[in-house]
Amino acid sequence: MPQMSLPAMGVFALGAFSSGALATIGTCSADSPLSCQTDNEASCCFEYPGGSLLQTQFWDTDPSTGPSDSWTIHGLWPDNCDGSYQQYCDDSREYSNITAILEAQGRSELLEYMDTYWVSDDGSDESFWEHEWNKHGTCINTIDPSCYADYTAQEEVGDFFAKTVSLFKTLDSYTALANAGITPSSSKTYELSDIEDALAAIHDGYAPYVYCSSKELSQLYYYFNVKGNAIDGTYVASERLATTNCPSSGIKYLPKSSSSKRK
Repeated sequence: MPQMSLPAMGVFALGAFSSGALATIGTCSADSPLSCQTDNEASCCFEYPGGSLLQTQFWDTDPSTGPSDSWTIHGLWPDNCDGSYQQYCDDSREYSNITAILEAQGRSELLEYMDTYWVSDDGSDESFWEHEWNKHGTCINTIDPSCYADYTAQEEVGDFFAKTVSLFKTLDSYTALANAGITPSSSKTYELSDIEDALAAIHDGYAPYVYCSSKELSQLYYYFNVKGNAIDGTYVASERLATTNCPSSGIKYLPKSSSSKRK
């Protein structure tokens, strides 16, 4: 497991994306502590030190990736509760065949979704998925192989990608912004406070970290704490641990050039 350092919340439990095999990760009790709220030692039912889990999203316009009416998946990152993070925590579980692993697990529906919504703007999607698992997935201690009953090799890999997709599906950033009158435009600009308020509405009142590139909307990080394990535990929306680099006004939200992902 990763080595063992540490602050804010709303609630929903999320099951894995439909797949060919059910997870056999151990069950955690209802009174399992919430990550980042106590300094318990890491266990299969307590995420530590990476107790802040971030569902991160891209808005890529040059080149464009994903549908024109949706943000796309960046990943699921375990950050320490103070804004720092670990990376590449287990080189024995770094893989270069994510597609093959998911296919072997019968997760064709998951792969089809990832082919549309979890795409790279630089390099192959496969190499992007490998990077996300190797750098971030291996640092989620509650999905360590030892936490599974009757563990099957790479079982936690499929669970990681399924969980990330499940979280992403609850965070429709495009629609949240559109409902507030914030839509992609080559000419309009927007206020940061309006963007944050619109996105907080789908995250129990907590605005995500908003990242801009040259005053253009580019990435979002939605922060969670988790009660139990990272696969079937309860995710609780939490305060962001980073400060936006976007200006307070004049933010561009450029349209994508096409509705299909870059190949």
